Amino acid sequence: MLQFSIKDAIDILLVAILLYNVYRMMKDSGTINIFVGVLTFIAVWILVTQVLDMRLMGAIMDKVISVGLVTLVIIFQDEIRRFLVDLGSKKRWRFFLDFFFKHPEDDGMQKVITAVVRACQNMSQSRTGALIAVQQTTELKMFENTGDAIDAEVSTRLIENIFFKNSPLHDGAMIIANNRIAAAACILPVSHNQDIPKMYGLRHRSALGLSQESDAKVIVVSEETGMITMAHNGRLYRNLTPNSLEKMLSDTK
Repeated sequence: MLQFSIKDAIDILLVAILLYNVYRMMKDSGTINIFVGVLTFIAVWILVTQVLDMRLMGAIMDKVISVGLVTLVIIFQDEIRRFLVDLGSKKRWRFFLDFFFKHPEDDGMQKVITAVVRACQNMSQSRTGALIAVQQTTELKMFENTGDAIDAEVSTRLIENIFFKNSPLHDGAMIIANNRIAAAACILPVSHNQDIPKMYGLRHRSALGLSQESDAKVIVVSEETGMITMAHNGRLYRNLTPNSLEKMLSDTK
């Protein structure tokens, strides 16, 4: 007689949570079809080896599984890296960090948000293209190192000057970290999601790519339309007004 304990229920729950998070991660990266194919192959492998007990077919599939693990690591290296970064980020442990540590830098965040929103509003009106990444809990140091270090106080005028079309720093992303402009002209990872509309250019793809690898809030001002878009947690939020942009930047979720 089968015994079903609390430990078994927790085991099933953890597996379900793991599969859901993997599914969501694959869906955001546009590799959901590969994920479904892998699950189908595993289901057939279990059926052949455990249920039907087909020795020859099972032996062949065992070899494929052993080699396939290495292949999957190569295919999903970006997704695995993103999963590990997300697992080790402060976001996962925010409750404990907020309980034991205070964050005095949060006091100046509203000033930063106001300066960013005003700059985006002005650049939207003048059709000035911009790409601004606002760091949250995931460190963006590796992306800062791809650009030019600035380490300056955040101000509306400075942001607009950096993205002025004749500025040597306008081509690339600005990264705001710890309430300061950390770097400009930075290179961000480009999303390869096939579901992105063709109307979006490299700035939008870069914004989405960074939002898939971190919890950063990435703002894009379109040079063609002046439309303000934000990428966050692998999603694009279009046609933002200054008020809605300020609300999203202020949201701690």
